[in-house]
Amino acid sequence: MAKIDPTARVENPAGLADDVEIGPYAILGPDVVLEAGVKLHAHVVIQGVTTIGARTQVFPFASLGSAPQSVHYKGEPTKLVIGTDCMLREHATASTGTVGGGGITRIGNGVMMMTGSHVGHDCTVGNGVIFANNAVLGGHVSVGDFTFLGGQCAVHQFTRIGAQCMISGLTGVREDVIPFANVLGQAGKLVGLNVVGMKRRGFTKSDLHAARAVYRDLFFGEGTFDQRLEKVRQMVGESAFAAAVVAFIDADRKRPICHPARGVIKED
Repeated sequence: MAKIDPTARVENPAGLADDVEIGPYAILGPDVVLEAGVKLHAHVVIQGVTTIGARTQVFPFASLGSAPQSVHYKGEPTKLVIGTDCMLREHATASTGTVGGGGITRIGNGVMMMTGSHVGHDCTVGNGVIFANNAVLGGHVSVGDFTFLGGQCAVHQFTRIGAQCMISGLTGVREDVIPFANVLGQAGKLVGLNVVGMKRRGFTKSDLHAARAVYRDLFFGEGTFDQRLEKVRQMVGESAFAAAVVAFIDADRKRPICHPARGVIKED
């Protein structure tokens, strides 16, 4: 039977797995589902049509499943889905989706959201993503697996960030970021590859060498960007990095791609 502090308010106990723990003064709405092993610390508020995956912990004053911060939202029963083994720290927030954005905000497995971080409506956050303190996503943002979002960075609505990127602290991201990139600056620009993260994920020296070559060809080669992209496209069969970058760019050619600042060739 779920362990519920007597001061907590739970409108639908049937939505709780048997071994859930709910701390003092937590508030859960009628459409909340907590899977096995979820632990809510004191003063957590969970509303909306929200599902939280197994073994996830939510710390004091986090607010999940609240109405999306969108003028287009008219009270529709949209959803927030949070994966397994996540760690959502104090004052972290995540909204449900909007009908126009597909109706679901998704946060993957093994995600860590540190204090004050925010996931806006209709976002899709991959597995293993880490939000440092006060990192925030606008609506409709997608973030690839194992990306790190530095403290107080801000990602503009509809922006796509590829897998295994490093977004440095205080960076403003307004353009799509290719996988494995390192982004820095008030108006974020590429400053090379996320070499530290790539090494942690098992990239070899030869992998890194090949990735650097693709990065140089794409952003510092001769010709227009489209011409350089075609050159990289020819490497897809022999380079997993090239394949990931090309697939990311081709997935949405309407949005601008984040480039390096002029003259910056730094790779680590």
